[in-house]
Amino acid sequence: MDFIKFLGTAGARFVMIKQLRSSGGIWVSLDDTNILIDPGPGSLIRCLSSKPRLDPKNLDGIILTHRHIDHSNDINLMIEAMTNGGFKKKGKVFAPKDALEDEPVIFRYAREQVEEIIELHEGKEYSIKNIRFDTPVKHLHGVETYGINIYGKGITISLISDTKYFDGLESFYKGDILILNVIRLEPRDDILHLSLKDAEKIISKNRPKLSVLTHFGMTMLKAKPWEVAESLSKKLNLKVVAANDGMVIDIEKYRSK
Repeated sequence: MDFIKFLGTAGARFVMIKQLRSSGGIWVSLDDTNILIDPGPGSLIRCLSSKPRLDPKNLDGIILTHRHIDHSNDINLMIEAMTNGGFKKKGKVFAPKDALEDEPVIFRYAREQVEEIIELHEGKEYSIKNIRFDTPVKHLHGVETYGINIYGKGITISLISDTKYFDGLESFYKGDILILNVIRLEPRDDILHLSLKDAEKIISKNRPKLSVLTHFGMTMLKAKPWEVAESLSKKLNLKVVAANDGMVIDIEKYRSK
């Protein structure tokens, strides 16, 4: 089965450091290709404790949308796990330039363990085994950040990673399945993250087959994201769900035949 599994749904520092939600990232298995997106704290533990177990040695690549610790903390550990402790050179790792330079979050020795380290850039397309993805636009965030569109057979999966909303953001992410990092319940000009109102605007314009809210901060958790998603789903007459730790999405349900 092709699937998306949420190894964590924590967003922002307090939810992460208190582990009110897990912060292990997102595993995507699509067209016989396995990728891990944003392996934050606890990613390896979440893989190994998953039922059924997710074996990091089966990974074909890792994508880092940006260098912040809730997205990148376990990336070196996951490279070690993907390459069987460095004994089997394999896989591609993708990251923004500032995650690889001055104060790199990917250690230099770990880069030698993979087949290729690839810098992400605005408007570029990349490939991992049987799938391709692009990073259509640079986000408005504190560090270099990109969302991604993953293209498989009869399906596009879009992830809007951390960003402040800007005009036209939704036009870059037209996936059948749309995953949105929604930190805040209400917008704040000084916070470079999406709010629920921003998510509503994006979903109502794009009308994906499935929208998934995730990466919750404290205000979203207190509002009970499952209830927020249900309310939004009814309001827009579209399928909107709130991710929970360990949630699995069956991609086949949304694939064009």
